[in-house]
Amino acid sequence: MFNKKYYVKQFYLSLIEVLKKKDKAFVLHEPSLNKSDKLSVSKCLDSKMVSTAGLFTKKFEIKLKKFTKSKYVVSVISGTSALHLSIISSGIKKNDEILIPSMTFVATGNSVLYNNSVPHFVDINENLSIDFEKLSKYLEQISTIKDGKCYNKKTKRFIRAIIPMHTFGHICDIKKLKSIAKKFKLIIIEDAAEALGSFYKNKHAGTFGDVGILSFNGNKIITTGMGGAILTNNRKIFEKAKHLAATAKINSKWDYIHDEVGYNYRLPSLNASLGCSQLKKINYLLDNKRKLFKKYQKSFSKLNFLTLFREPLHTKSNYWLQTVILNKGYENLLTPILDKCYSKNIYIRPSWKPLHTLKFFKKFPKMNLKNTESLFKRIINIPSSSFLIK
Repeated sequence: MFNKKYYVKQFYLSLIEVLKKKDKAFVLHEPSLNKSDKLSVSKCLDSKMVSTAGLFTKKFEIKLKKFTKSKYVVSVISGTSALHLSIISSGIKKNDEILIPSMTFVATGNSVLYNNSVPHFVDINENLSIDFEKLSKYLEQISTIKDGKCYNKKTKRFIRAIIPMHTFGHICDIKKLKSIAKKFKLIIIEDAAEALGSFYKNKHAGTFGDVGILSFNGNKIITTGMGGAILTNNRKIFEKAKHLAATAKINSKWDYIHDEVGYNYRLPSLNASLGCSQLKKINYLLDNKRKLFKKYQKSFSKLNFLTLFREPLHTKSNYWLQTVILNKGYENLLTPILDKCYSKNIYIRPSWKPLHTLKFFKKFPKMNLKNTESLFKRIINIPSSSFLIK
């Protein structure tokens, strides 16, 4: 039996070696805000066009298109609303099954339920993304292709889509993702909420599938306060998503005519004005995040009971959240490490509780999730704000 206090102390000292100041509180991730952000927001306020009709919403979308190289962009009020609209706009119907990792933020699962579709939980691997090899074998056992769709032999429903997540900013294995989607006739909706500035072979996250989404919540690499975006190269999906995001209103000089159920999801110009200034410094923020990773890498390299997660092969990550994974056999260090750091006002975080264990998700189909359940007990996110390199 190893000495828990010793290992917890070693973890804490390695963390402090990077954070330096012991008398300061450290949250997980703070936004980088400066005078240029205030100036941009002030310009929007001065224009008085602060809602969705303002000019900054369109400007922000143009800047996102340029940075991500996505053909079409729709900015919306959150990553969750982006997922919701992406599912609808992709033609996924009620009772269609959507494959999602159980290790994801609850918004992924909620967005599936908003559409009255069915979440089907799948396992992840040590790269924190869907285990595509395991998933392929699983689908071969439980499904068959019928009329160009993947039919679940157990539930009698169609498995229509897959939502891979680029966890903590690290892109999944795109080659395997596209292979499995082709084999089983799956629509790809990329949950790139955390992956602005992450690339696979020089192509931006969220641009590999039929549609992808981003988030600009206050804790993301850039922020609009609250916001998100839909990325797609498919004009039909773009037009559907844009229409639904604007309450499904038909253009008219004065009449209010809505041709279907729509959603008031458009990003206000006030929020977009902050996004415009934030995007100007994205490369600076990405450089800082990588420098912070290298600092943590040096500090934690002497500890043999954990691994600092690094970007997978062929990817360039934004390192949104720096992540430590305890080695197997050291799971019982998780709670003592959390307790120690919280007592010192360092607000580290375990991973999300796997969705299949939440009460309202327990009834939905799932594969064997042993990797998810193991990693949940071993993942720790540590302070990751871009200014911590100073």
